Amino acid sequence: MPHHDDPTHHSPSHQQGHFDLPSRLGITEPIVNAPMAGAAGGSLAAAVSSAGGLGMVGIGSSVSPDWIAEQCGLARAPGRAWGAGLMAWALEPSLEPLRLLLLERPDLVCVSFGDPGPAAKLIRDAGALCAMQVGNAADLERALQPDIDVVVCRGGEGGGHGRNDVATLPLLQLAVAATGKPVIAAGGISCPTGVASALAAGAQAAWVGTRFAASHESLSHEHVKQAIAEAGLDDTIFTRSFDIAQRIPWPAEFGGRALRNAFSDEWAAEEERLSAAVSEDASIKARVDAARRDGDVSTAPVYAGQSVAGSAGNESAADIVADLARFRSHLRAAVDRWN
Repeated sequence: MPHHDDPTHHSPSHQQGHFDLPSRLGITEPIVNAPMAGAAGGSLAAAVSSAGGLGMVGIGSSVSPDWIAEQCGLARAPGRAWGAGLMAWALEPSLEPLRLLLLERPDLVCVSFGDPGPAAKLIRDAGALCAMQVGNAADLERALQPDIDVVVCRGGEGGGHGRNDVATLPLLQLAVAATGKPVIAAGGISCPTGVASALAAGAQAAWVGTRFAASHESLSHEHVKQAIAEAGLDDTIFTRSFDIAQRIPWPAEFGGRALRNAFSDEWAAEEERLSAAVSEDASIKARVDAARRDGDVSTAPVYAGQSVAGSAGNESAADIVADLARFRSHLRAAVDRWN
């Protein structure tokens, strides 16, 4: 387990170069819950860390300082490694949310969806590892710069926001060949065989979102959890329509993979028309905002990846980590099969 009083933890030079991520963080399972804004709070992070993985808190673009302090306090309570994720574009007006986070002493901070810029220096100066999600070759090239410690390869099959340019496995193979930095695989992983595949391909850990979004500890509305549990392989769509409707200023290159619903059926192929309609009719935004509050999944976005069929629902985070930890038997079986 990392100790914040250990002088090596505070030395940026100690973080540079190649290192073993599980050993560095003291985790016993190569499982990271995705820092999903609106779903991954302190309770989920604490539960994942307590089960041996790396718990992550998702810090959205409009959370309060009190929320950050409260959720980070929950995440660090078990005394194990934990982390958080923020959006680079949301930090452009001010780095204050990051500064508040760093006061809570996370072990790893992921800044994605835009250039980490000065955020990376702040993170590393605070003694934390700086991670960046990458979704194409250009992102990967940026993540290979010295200010990034950990590369998170997120393919287009992943749930929530990101690029839709390339799948996880091709991106992962490219990253592993390009760097000795720790690489984490993200997108389309929901079961032990998925974790085994990622580790066999060279990842040091698996970044799992959708299944944890439906867990007991998730902040997601119960209707959202139920919708994830009931969804199948073909039920997702990559779209910007929900962000446009809510007037959330996500850069255009980052859409979101979510469950298809009546709203996306109406607007996903009509994003320009939706933009015009939202600018003229405030009721569209009000309707989607209300749907999110009320858990109306016919209108609200339910962010989920293509591996959603592996989310059974009604699971604790500890149960999910324990199930994913069965990757070992699959790796052994694969080796035995060919020996």
